[in-house]
Order: sequence, then C-alpha cells, then structure tokens
Amino acid sequence: MPDIRHEVLIAATAESVFDAIARQEGLAAWWTPHTIAKPEPGSVSRFTFGSGYFKEMEVIELKSGELVKWLCVAGASEWIGTTISFKLQAGSRESLLNSNPEAQDQIQQAIETGNVTLLSLQHEGWKEYTPMFAECNYTWAQFLRSLKLFCETGKGRPWPNQHNLHY
Repeated sequence: MPDIRHEVLIAATAESVFDAIARQEGLAAWWTPHTIAKPEPGSVSRFTFGSGYFKEMEVIELKSGELVKWLCVAGASEWIGTTISFKLQAGSRESLLNSNPEAQDQIQQAIETGNVTLLSLQHEGWKEYTPMFAECNYTWAQFLRSLKLFCETGKGRPWPNQHNLHY
C-alpha cells in the first residue's frame, strides 16, 4: 500500500508544535479555521473544508510533545480507514543531524534558536496510487508549510489559502 510521508524542521519547541497539531486553536490556525477538536484519545475531531466537505478523525494516540495519531472515520472514501501520525523529535541542530542525515539541508539552513523540532508526518493505509493520493500528498506539503509558518511566526496559511504564496 502506498503511504504519504513528509518531514519538516520547525524552529519551535516540541510542546508548541504538539499544541498546534493536537488542540483546536492550533489546528484552526494552520489546517482549516472550521475545526472542532479536543486533545483526548477517543474523541472525534471534525475538519470542514467548504460547503459539504469535511473529514472526521478519531484521536487514537497522544503523547505530549511526541505524537499525535488519528484514524480517519469520515470524509472522502479514499481517506476512511487511513491513519495520520505526527511524530515530533526535539533537539539541537547537531543532534537532529546525527539522527536524521536525510534532513541535512533543512537542518543546516535552520536558524539556531535552541528550540528545534523535526516533525514527521505519515499518512498510511491508502489502498492505491490515485489522483486523490497525488493531490493529498502535494497538499499535505502545503499544510505542513502552513504549520511551520504558524509555529515560527504565529500566522499560518490554513484552508483555503494553503496554496497561495501571497496570502
């Protein structure tokens, strides 16, 4: 089965990145302003993208500062049953470079703030490569850019502006 995977280095603490992906206020600031979410295992979060299109995610795992994991329970048929994990690894540029050499360019270009977090997104369980898979892969990258902007500057580019460079 194909999976979507992305990594992004964020100049922020793992705790602040965790809050941005686990709490309603954070999710609304970088993914969609139309978010209803509670950071509690077993709860179902609802993310609305325009008239009549939404996704619902059951929170299946939370580890403060380390992991948020969802199971898609409603939305586009290709999403239902997939899992989305946000794994966080905090550290210095040097420690992250030692454990993640594939992220060398991002890490070397990062401003040293003392608070650096590597976020790994895994969207797993897709049944096949489809046009929706390709679109979601690209759009996840845009939303992760929005998350990075939100965590580093306080202002993300949530839906419907995730693709707009001049927002």
